[in-house]
Amino acid sequence: MLLNERDFQFLLYEFLDTQALLERERYAEHDRAVFDATLTTARQVAAEFFAPHNHKGDHNEPTFDGERVSLIPETKAAWDAFANAGFLAAHHDFADGGLQLPEVLLRACMAYFNAANIATTGYPFLSIGAANLIKSFASSELQQRFLPAMFAGHFSGTMALTEPGQGSALGDLRTRAVPGSDGSYRVFGQKMFISGGDHEMTQNIVHLVLARIEGAPAGVKGISLFVVPKFNVNADGSLGPRNDVALAGLLHKMGYRNTTSTVLSFGERDGAIGYLVGEANKGLAYMFQMMNEARIGVGLGAASLAYQSYLHALDYARERPQGRLASCKDPLTRQVPIVEHADVRRMLLMQKAYAEGSMALCLYASSLVEDAHTGGTEQSRDDAAQLLDLLTPMVKTWPSRYGLMASDLGIQILGGAGYTREYPLEQLYRDNRLNPIHEGTEGIQALDLLGRKLGAKGGRGYALFLEQVGHSLHQASSLSECGLLGQQLAEGLVVLQDVTASLQQQVAAHADLGLSNATAYLDLFGRVLVGWVWLRQAMLAEGALQRGVVGDEVNFYRGKLHTARYYMQWELAPLHGIAQLLCAGNSACHDMQNRWF
Repeated sequence: MLLNERDFQFLLYEFLDTQALLERERYAEHDRAVFDATLTTARQVAAEFFAPHNHKGDHNEPTFDGERVSLIPETKAAWDAFANAGFLAAHHDFADGGLQLPEVLLRACMAYFNAANIATTGYPFLSIGAANLIKSFASSELQQRFLPAMFAGHFSGTMALTEPGQGSALGDLRTRAVPGSDGSYRVFGQKMFISGGDHEMTQNIVHLVLARIEGAPAGVKGISLFVVPKFNVNADGSLGPRNDVALAGLLHKMGYRNTTSTVLSFGERDGAIGYLVGEANKGLAYMFQMMNEARIGVGLGAASLAYQSYLHALDYARERPQGRLASCKDPLTRQVPIVEHADVRRMLLMQKAYAEGSMALCLYASSLVEDAHTGGTEQSRDDAAQLLDLLTPMVKTWPSRYGLMASDLGIQILGGAGYTREYPLEQLYRDNRLNPIHEGTEGIQALDLLGRKLGAKGGRGYALFLEQVGHSLHQASSLSECGLLGQQLAEGLVVLQDVTASLQQQVAAHADLGLSNATAYLDLFGRVLVGWVWLRQAMLAEGALQRGVVGDEVNFYRGKLHTARYYMQWELAPLHGIAQLLCAGNSACHDMQNRWF
């Protein structure tokens, strides 16, 4: 099983009410059957073309012989199956060859591919983001030149930000662009950690490269964005000669091994031909669309791997007999499955809380992306965009941190079998370990949240979050079981508000000191955010139980309700201690000196 089908139906049609999107003009030609059929197709393609080579791709990394990159052949077959099923253009207009699928449905489909084989899924994931950026900001001429081939799967795409000497400090990048006489540019520089940066699966690779035009201002205000293809593309879409883009080498990672991680050199000869996207010096603003999309996607990938870790551990715990309960004194009685031991159930419950909470959070964020584009009013669209902007740091980091913990717990549940390669948990852990770093570390996201996102647009996003949570707390107060859960979340919300007010004052008074504990604040905010996600799920579960569901449905909803209870009682418990340190402006980390290490 890649994911829990019943849970996905719950998340899409109860938690998010995705069916209500059919009332929007853009989706008038769809119906629930179309949504379900698309999910079924994704699940089938993922199971048939992605899952079978997940282990093989991990053990047979891409190789580079100095001229060509070689991948196991199953990777190309998976790419073709993904493209032929229409997923590369699924959320684009019918007129552009797309399926006009809602964003949240596309991302639900991507969860299946992530769960099946996250390394191979990296190629279409990046290509979808690159095409979205070109569609949003490039000229119509560039769109016509590149998008049809990208939608069809003939071209893939990448994002090229990081440089050997610069990681997240993009304002210091050194890649430069020189204007050419024909309106194009010549790009010179080197980029590294470029996922999908070279391979032979597609006819071409479209790199989206950040560079500074000669004479542009220093810092982030002088960064521009360029389309730089591996092979030049003529105006009619046909391929021209190889561009001056060279693979300097492959990097070898602990996870995602079947995704090429590359060092690319631009302009070793006369300069790589690049085409300016939008206006000069606005490249970073454009790239943030792809970066934020990728941040949600990284969170979704972490959630998918957490889910896989949970499902494998649950199956093992139900089938593996070992020991007897402490209350049993007869050594001749039959051993019990390890799921009968309370400590194993503790770990499974933690996994369930992290995996299902992460998945719900990421799909909720995807629904905000949808609302920001197709909401019924300008106000609703702007509200969705502001709320999404605030929450994106947590959407990226909470699943990445706690999804990894779910994978770690899976190894622990399997015991000695967990860290052997005969079981999938050790690979799931290694794959998931990359996600806390992908698309900005926790520290980068924390600085973004506390230093920028909270105060953006006069704090509108934060106000919307408090308003939404307040509405849920009011709803929960009338329910017997969720009423208590709501009270526990309300206490956490008060803690969050107090800490937020204190830290904003601290940052205003002393930015370096005030931001030194930003990562702890990010985690605190994330815990409250996911608490709200679990409260919403619990309210739906309690409502279903009150309506008198029967059979397996009782177990499903009771499991949701009990996991929410666990979350409120255990995962929110550390907030008060963390809050005391944050409100006091604890300076232990800030005051530590380099020479003392």
